[in-house]
Amino acid sequence: MESLLRPWSEDDLASLVRHANNRRVARNLRDGFPHPYTPVDGSAFLAAVAGDRPALHLAIQVHGEAVGGIGVRPGVDVERVSGEIGFWLGETFWGQGLCTAAVRTFVDYVFDGFALHRLFAMPFLRNLRSQRVLEKAGFRREGILSESAIKEGQLESQALYALTRPEWTERATGVEANAEDRSTTPP
Repeated sequence: MESLLRPWSEDDLASLVRHANNRRVARNLRDGFPHPYTPVDGSAFLAAVAGDRPALHLAIQVHGEAVGGIGVRPGVDVERVSGEIGFWLGETFWGQGLCTAAVRTFVDYVFDGFALHRLFAMPFLRNLRSQRVLEKAGFRREGILSESAIKEGQLESQALYALTRPEWTERATGVEANAEDRSTTPP
């Protein structure tokens, strides 16, 4: 069985541009994800992630073709125990459960390979699909950040979703983490 996630490759340029160059995709992402999404944008992205070791950004693939992406931005300073995840999927593949599977697989990858205690995501409040993906992947809503962002000239509220390592371990093993484990914070 083919893996759902894999590192990006220079060979992904055409499929990256084909799936990313969609206003409905870009509308739900940060401004760093441009629209229109050109081959120049795709080449710059692929060059930027090529040096990730270990990989912080992975392609979501279907039959070997990159049809979306998922990544983590580790926190710094006092927030170094947290990482923000983000994901997108080409519109052709919406509604098929791929994003939920990708987020679950990516969470396993991050918690297995990185010294992070907490993962979080902040989808726009109007982006109900991404909120549902996060919920199905085990994230819980921590709150709403009212008018915390601006997209296409409009103030946007964001939902804050998070998953901690003890919650992930509990989900993976079916064994509830004890209260002491939940309250400890790694150095």
